[in-house]
This record gives sequence, structure tokens and C-alpha cells, in this order.
Amino acid sequence: MARQLRPVGIDFVGEAPVRLVFAREISASPERVFEALAEDVPGWTEWFSAVTYARPAGGGARREIHLRGGARFQETILAAQRPGLYAYRVDTTNVPGVRAMAEEWHLAPAGTGTRVRWTVAADGAAPFRLALALARWGLGLSFRGAVTSLDRRLAAR
Repeated sequence: MARQLRPVGIDFVGEAPVRLVFAREISASPERVFEALAEDVPGWTEWFSAVTYARPAGGGARREIHLRGGARFQETILAAQRPGLYAYRVDTTNVPGVRAMAEEWHLAPAGTGTRVRWTVAADGAAPFRLALALARWGLGLSFRGAVTSLDRRLAAR
């Protein structure tokens, strides 16, 4: 059953009770990474193995995302500032215990490539907050695999 979450703005990313931050440098340029994140939403299934379904909605102002394991999200884009920032909040989800959630992808030049920083910001019931904190290692592994796969995908194009 879908749960309506509390709407949050971009400032929530820096203020949330639970914030998980992951970073990695890749060889693709910030512009190309931004395009993959913001403009090729269906392509997420090709490089982020946790994502099984991704489609833009609402004329590109929203997204629908399904993850391996059955989690589903309806999201609203909070920022799409070429080439350095892409952020969205979760509006509805079937994940229990979550009250508010947003994610931010920050892209910064790093030599000839990009430093990709992904922040997951959330609030929820105590069991949800604990579960998310315990999932840090797995989310970090998933992030590293995803951006490595994205870098290979962009290099092949």
C-alpha cells in the first residue's frame, strides 16, 4: 500500500535526521553524468542494478521508480541544475515507517572527470531510521557499483 510522505524541500537534504552520503570519482564529465541522471531516467535500469523500473512522469517534473526487492517510489524533482545538481523527494512509497525522504546527486569537476556525491536524507519511525542506518554499507556498495557501471556505460557511447 502506498503511503503519502511529508513534502520536503531541497533544504531537507542537509537537515534530515538520517543522512547517508557517498562519493566517488569517475572519468565521465559532469555534463554527461547529469544527462544520465536527469534526462535519461529510463536508462537508470541499465547502470543502477537496484533500479528495476524508472520512468519520467508529469512532463519530467516527477519520476516513478521501482527497486529490486519491491520498493516503489513516486518522486518530485526538486532541482535539476545543469551540470552540478539533481535532487528529488519521495512523495509516495510502499516502504513502511518512512515519513519524509529526499535524495541529492551533486556533481563537481575532478580533474578531467567528475566527483559524484549521493546523499540519501530521510525521516521516519525509529525502526525505519535504524534500518536505514544499518543499510549504510549495502547502500554504499550499491552506489559504488552504480557509478562505476554508469562510467563504463558513458565511456562506451
